[in-house]
Amino acid sequence: MLFDYHLHTPLCGHAVGEPSEYVKVAIEKGLIEVGFADHNPMPHYFDNWRMSLDQLDEYFQLIEETRNKFPNYPIRLGLECDFLLGYEKHIQFLSTLAPWDYLIGSVHYISKDWDIDNPSKLNKWDEYSVEAVWTEYFSLYTKMACSGLFDFLAHPDLVKKFNRKPQQDLSFFYKEAINAMADHHLAFEINTAGLRKPVQEIYPEKRFLEMAYEKKIPILICSDAHSPAEVGSDFDKALCLVKEVGYSELTLFNSRKKVVYPL
Repeated sequence: MLFDYHLHTPLCGHAVGEPSEYVKVAIEKGLIEVGFADHNPMPHYFDNWRMSLDQLDEYFQLIEETRNKFPNYPIRLGLECDFLLGYEKHIQFLSTLAPWDYLIGSVHYISKDWDIDNPSKLNKWDEYSVEAVWTEYFSLYTKMACSGLFDFLAHPDLVKKFNRKPQQDLSFFYKEAINAMADHHLAFEINTAGLRKPVQEIYPEKRFLEMAYEKKIPILICSDAHSPAEVGSDFDKALCLVKEVGYSELTLFNSRKKVVYPL
């Protein structure tokens, strides 16, 4: 009995399909509930892959209309929020604007002009060592976990998207972020979108998951769907991975409160 809390809408500018189409696929696949979590608006123009602040009401309306179409099916309201140093108060402000079911924290930017998962900025990798990029990414991930702003965290090793990995034990990069998640009682997602990217791996990799399991950090499984066809994508593979590591529970959210659900 699985669910999918990381679904996007066309308001982000790089997703297709109406929310109702995502829900139909979820029901067809037997998911018990879904949640939408589009990219958070910024207080000013920041990039071209998120809604603007004045579109937030449209986002709320989209979700409400979808709930009305499926009155007996749980549809959660979430927001995927970029953790950016200096914008913490903006996230706090956004948290007051709706009865959110959850806020997801994510790191895409390691500097103000480099969203590391953006294929149009691949050349930026040539300006730094891979080790330096990974160090900065996980430093920000750790700060995000310590911020107290979020309910769960997204795609923990997104930095590997283009298969740029340090030639060393990656546990070194994970340790502090995992400790911070444990200390602040956060969950994180197993995100199957990595299987659809150049790295062709689930986010996070197995070693990260093993370390998180040792710290008893709760998880959920998400698709990061940007089209209806991606809803619940490769959940069978994710399920095999988490069970192999030892997980026996997933974590749902309702009004920003955790609900443990046995696999």
